[in-house]
Amino acid sequence: MANTTFCAALPLADLGEGETRLVTLQGTDVLLCRDEGAIYAIASRCSHLEEPLACGKVKWGRIACPAHGARFDLATGEALSKPATLPIRTFAVRVIGDMIEVAA
Repeated sequence: MANTTFCAALPLADLGEGETRLVTLQGTDVLLCRDEGAIYAIASRCSHLEEPLACGKVKWGRIACPAHGARFDLATGEALSKPATLPIRTFAVRVIGDMIEVAA
């Protein structure tokens, strides 16, 4: 990550436990998720039918697609249940001071 460029995404205080926030960074929609104190950044759409994940339930390091119930691992993007079979993109995240930053 030494050569990785990070972009300020959202104040840490604006992302509560179990919540998601959609941000657009350099033209890419990224979904920030907070679960058990960890911050994750993932693609904003399900790999199954491109449904939005923003209203998905976050729990146990996973997010569930609100449209069809497919679950994804927040750390790896791996599809954990059907109907999704393809992973979703994940982004490196860091917290600097009180700001969440995402790799561009």
